[in-house]
Amino acid sequence: MNISQEKIDNLNAVVKININPEDYQPRVEKAIKEHAKKAKIPGFRPGMVPSSHIKRMYGKSILVDEINNMLSDTLNKYLEDEKLEVLGQPLPKRGDEREYNWDFADNFEFNYEVGLAPEFGIDFSSKDKLTQYVIKADEATLAERIKNIRRGYGKMTNPDVSADGDVLYGELVQLSPDGSVFEDGISNTASVRLDQVKDETVKASLIGLKKGDEVTLDIQKAFDKDAAKVAGLLKIDEETAADLKSDFRLTVKNVNRLEEGDLNQEFFDKLFGEGVVTTEEEFRAKITEEIETMMQQDAERKLQGDIYQYGLGKVSFELPDEFLKRWLQATNEKLTPEELAGGYNDFAQNLKWTLIENKIIKDNELEIKYEDVFQLAKARLGQQFTMYGQPIDEEQLGQYAVQYLQNKENANKIFEDVKALRVFDYIKSVVTLEPKEISYTDFTSEFGNKN
Repeated sequence: MNISQEKIDNLNAVVKININPEDYQPRVEKAIKEHAKKAKIPGFRPGMVPSSHIKRMYGKSILVDEINNMLSDTLNKYLEDEKLEVLGQPLPKRGDEREYNWDFADNFEFNYEVGLAPEFGIDFSSKDKLTQYVIKADEATLAERIKNIRRGYGKMTNPDVSADGDVLYGELVQLSPDGSVFEDGISNTASVRLDQVKDETVKASLIGLKKGDEVTLDIQKAFDKDAAKVAGLLKIDEETAADLKSDFRLTVKNVNRLEEGDLNQEFFDKLFGEGVVTTEEEFRAKITEEIETMMQQDAERKLQGDIYQYGLGKVSFELPDEFLKRWLQATNEKLTPEELAGGYNDFAQNLKWTLIENKIIKDNELEIKYEDVFQLAKARLGQQFTMYGQPIDEEQLGQYAVQYLQNKENANKIFEDVKALRVFDYIKSVVTLEPKEISYTDFTSEFGNKN
């Protein structure tokens, strides 16, 4: 057997494998004998089928299997021995189809195209400067959070007249263009939350209503054509909701108001424990701390996004694009040319960042230990249990984490997440981070959900 490499350029190569009869015949003969021992063929006792009979019946398929096994083993070993960093997987060379007799005497030649990872250098230092946002809870954000908490511990009342923030419980009936009830149209009894009404003119028409009042409601205008919200309110599917043009008559059956809980000691004790908070100032300080702790996650995501973009801009290298596109199509049969063209740039950017990550880890000898993977898996699972209101002790959580990581796909995902965090932490430790305070309102206005 002979294997060689022809380098086309710095990013592409062709690996040639020659397999002669003396290379594959011993393996094929052994496979035929193994098959003969297990074969159950009428007219022969189990394990007594002659090898010649098996070769005559199944010889070619066994030969094909063994050649494929040899190719896989040989190619993988060659790439490992030569320390070739390949992207994707080798692909049969285009236009290299050959006809063989498959008569146990062929000399086989197989050629594989290989995409090679580029060579590049990258060096982060204190000369690299990035903004680290410190998000502060502004008065509007703090007031909204306090309002929601007080409502969560408040009580429901039924005022005579509706005001902003109330909930109107009533019957919604579809109307014809002339204002009459639409025959066999949509009707549903539901709760209309005024705080979810987007249009101020519509909201104003819903304020000052009392039990028994009727009002015509442009439901699409009210909820800014939010099909999901309209569908939920009318108990119809989203497609129907999106196409709906009719106005609706709302007949008020009740006005509901969630009164905010009083800022007293009983309220503070329910939230934080007995005696932990005793004044409104301490309460506001606690809520501010809670908000800003949550905001740190937004700031961290922003910083990671900035590091990602900065790193990609800091180093310039090419990829074997044509090979990678062919590989993506070969491994994703349902991928259309349009989808490939539209998504390739994002794929290439992510691949470049992965190569940058790998180089940083290698050059700086960063270790990723099982304990790191285990702890992140525990943290992720713990967040899920907390979200669903299911308390769990540390021992149980550890057992769940072990089970979770036994799944190879889960383990690989957590490993990649740990790797990404380790690289981000390293970069943050060597670059210059320039703190910049910004209010939460300004942060969301400027950056939104882009990071």
